[in-house]
Amino acid sequence: MPRPLDGITVVALEHAIAAPFCTRQLADLGARVIKVERPGVGDFARAYDTRVKGQASHFVWTNRSKESLTLDLKQPAALAVLMQLLARADVLVQNLAPGAAARMGLSWDALSVGHPRLIVCDISGYGADGPYRDKKAYDLLIQSEAGFLSITGTPEAPSKAGNSVADIAAAMYAYSSILGALLLRGKTGHGSHIDVSMLESLAEWMGYPMYYAFDGAPPPPRSAAAHASIYPYGPFTAADGGTVMLGLQNEREWKAFCELVLHDPGLATDPRFDSNARRNENRTALAVIILDAFEKLDTGQVLDRLDQAHIANARMNDMAGLWAHPQLRARHRWQVVGSPDGDIPALLPPGRSNAFDYRMDAVPAVGQHTEAILLELGQGADAIAALRAAGVI
Repeated sequence: MPRPLDGITVVALEHAIAAPFCTRQLADLGARVIKVERPGVGDFARAYDTRVKGQASHFVWTNRSKESLTLDLKQPAALAVLMQLLARADVLVQNLAPGAAARMGLSWDALSVGHPRLIVCDISGYGADGPYRDKKAYDLLIQSEAGFLSITGTPEAPSKAGNSVADIAAAMYAYSSILGALLLRGKTGHGSHIDVSMLESLAEWMGYPMYYAFDGAPPPPRSAAAHASIYPYGPFTAADGGTVMLGLQNEREWKAFCELVLHDPGLATDPRFDSNARRNENRTALAVIILDAFEKLDTGQVLDRLDQAHIANARMNDMAGLWAHPQLRARHRWQVVGSPDGDIPALLPPGRSNAFDYRMDAVPAVGQHTEAILLELGQGADAIAALRAAGVI
């Protein structure tokens, strides 16, 4: 069955997470993604760790279904090859250092003259203008600038997210913006320029805490894994040491929680706890009551009672638990993809479709497709050998 982006070619000057995760989504939908890497070493994210059969965990996650072309873009011959590629491409995605693409003649202004249908997506920490334009930006730094750290962690200490949340936010806005630009090009015939900022992407995700602190109001307190303003909503320990996450949203659920989970129906009308605001004010006293009830139950028993009461709940999984999650297995969410060091499991993209199957091809080795792409561009064997000898590829 045809995929939505079959026939679309994406050239990616990318490294780390934000741009590679964006272009992997495009590849999932069928786009041909040509990843331009440094000769010999490739994307520096390849060397972050060796946890997946000797390969980096970040890299195998964000780079399946791509072709790897090595080019030393400091050399004119490499830029000439890149321009040949862009003449055939639909999209250019780049997250090089601030200003680097423009210095190579790869800005939207420069490219759009000769390539009016090309969509150019620039991903950076702070955007193409403004006083922070030239600042280096890494995920943790953007988590800090966007105020994420100020609301995450414990009252005593802020904490970063356990994954690259700023990179992921930017990647997903770049992805959706590119899809929008492709639709727009279908109507107008013209490409467009997309300027995605990591700061703006994560700031959008900070909408609730920003509005909570509107007009100088106090911001949400750091409350570890508990909700900052709803209680009980967070982690509680059972007798066997397991952690259960539960969340109450209204007074009907509070009454059911007292009757069916705590087996203490009178607690529902205790004046300390008879509204969410009062429960939140007296959360320390209520936590003692809940934990006293749970210390007589193992994790499974707590979850059973919560299900019986129709209270939202979850088991706090670790990574082993997520790999083995019965819901992912039951919905057949795992596939196998190739890699330079053998087959590895890969999670299908969210959004199961009855119209097409996602593309789930191999993670490429550095420069694996260089020769094939150059042949496709009309380079002969001797010319390719000369490029290789000169360190261009």
